[in-house]
Amino acid sequence: MFKSLFSKYITAFTAIIAVSFLILVLAISSMVSNYSIETKKALMDSSARYTSEIIDTYRVFDNTGFKGTVEKYASRIRDALEEYASTADSVIFVMEPDGRLLLVSSHTYDALVGNVLLPQTVVSDVINGVNQYELSNLENTFSEKRRNLFSVVREDGGEAEGLILVSSPSVGNPLLIGTMQKTMIAASLWVLLAAIIAVYVISQRISEPIKSISKAAKSFALGDFSVRVNVTSHDEVGQLAAAFNNMAASLAKTDELRSAFVANVSHDLRTPMTVISGYVDGILDGTIPEEKRDYYLEIISDEVRRLSRLVNSLLEISRMQSGDRKLTMTNFNITEKARQVLLSFEQKIDEKHFEIEFNSPEDIFVNADTDAIHQVLYNLCDNAVKFTPEGGTIRFTIEKRDKKAYIAIRNSGDGIPEEELPYVFERFYKSDRSRGLDKTGTGLGLYISKTNVNMHGEELNVQSVYGEFCEFSFTLPLAQK
Repeated sequence: MFKSLFSKYITAFTAIIAVSFLILVLAISSMVSNYSIETKKALMDSSARYTSEIIDTYRVFDNTGFKGTVEKYASRIRDALEEYASTADSVIFVMEPDGRLLLVSSHTYDALVGNVLLPQTVVSDVINGVNQYELSNLENTFSEKRRNLFSVVREDGGEAEGLILVSSPSVGNPLLIGTMQKTMIAASLWVLLAAIIAVYVISQRISEPIKSISKAAKSFALGDFSVRVNVTSHDEVGQLAAAFNNMAASLAKTDELRSAFVANVSHDLRTPMTVISGYVDGILDGTIPEEKRDYYLEIISDEVRRLSRLVNSLLEISRMQSGDRKLTMTNFNITEKARQVLLSFEQKIDEKHFEIEFNSPEDIFVNADTDAIHQVLYNLCDNAVKFTPEGGTIRFTIEKRDKKAYIAIRNSGDGIPEEELPYVFERFYKSDRSRGLDKTGTGLGLYISKTNVNMHGEELNVQSVYGEFCEFSFTLPLAQK
């Protein structure tokens, strides 16, 4: 497909370039030809004028008239005519008013001297002022078609004393025109060849990456996201290839996350369901004694709640991604909201003997969605309680910074390794350490929290020093009084 497409482009470009150069050659040839013709006209006109002037010069010495002067000084005048004729590449004829030849610059026409050279119709036209550079009437007079210029020599009274005909066998300089045309054609052919080669090279540079992208896209369609396109330039095609590679990496990551998502959901659904099924079967078949049933029923209840949290989290993510989740912005006390969330973990805090620091110099009101922020605070506090070692410290900080409310939750403990920080907000992500410590989490809490904060136009950030602490922080717009 691409080969055919670019072949058509090369053919079209070649045709356009060829036609363009042909037009250019014709235009330049026409310009050169016109210039040559105008130059020849000027030379012929000068020759006619100089001939008239040289005859007038000799007429000063005696008063014999036009014909008498030409015949008396024929030899001297002819020497001058030969020079003028050579300069203009032409033949100069000096004639009486009736067209009879008196003198000619070339010996080729000596036999015509004394005879009538011009038809009467031509003589009449010339005398009446119809000076033409080309007359078809003269084609039978000369052996070839010539370009002719007439000059009328008149007496003081206005009557014509004589005629001067300057005739040239060419309309211009054929050698000059021919040489220039050959040069232009040769140069145009070389430029055309270079243009074709350039178009071919450029088209190959453009088509090769596109063909690679097409091949890679076909691999993507088959589920192979490992193919990459070689980036060989930094132009638009190179940028396209780089963007395609970025897209491929994103698709590969998405596919990896999808696989992990399916595996994690399957695992998180299967584990509680297996526990529930086993204990229910044990109660029904009598394997579990009567006095132990309440204990195992409590375990079953915990697992059901765990399943409920997972399903609710998945539904929450689905609503967020589909755009169905809408925020209801209200003004509320974020300091009091944090206290309420912290109190909901009172039992676990007492069991693990945590030291709680609650730093908030004043009650701070924000403009946000109450339910969404409650969910964020709950998830962050739940993580802090899970991963703080017994006897550790959890610190809440709520204050005003840069005209916003700043909320941070820090817990002591191992924290998060630096290499894992970029992934903590991804769906179902759990580090190896958290998998060992957190048996009930779904890996969705931080993703939901970050999404909720982002929907408010803010950012949820994480800081951690491995082996010392971990802190999550975010900002919210202050309530307007």
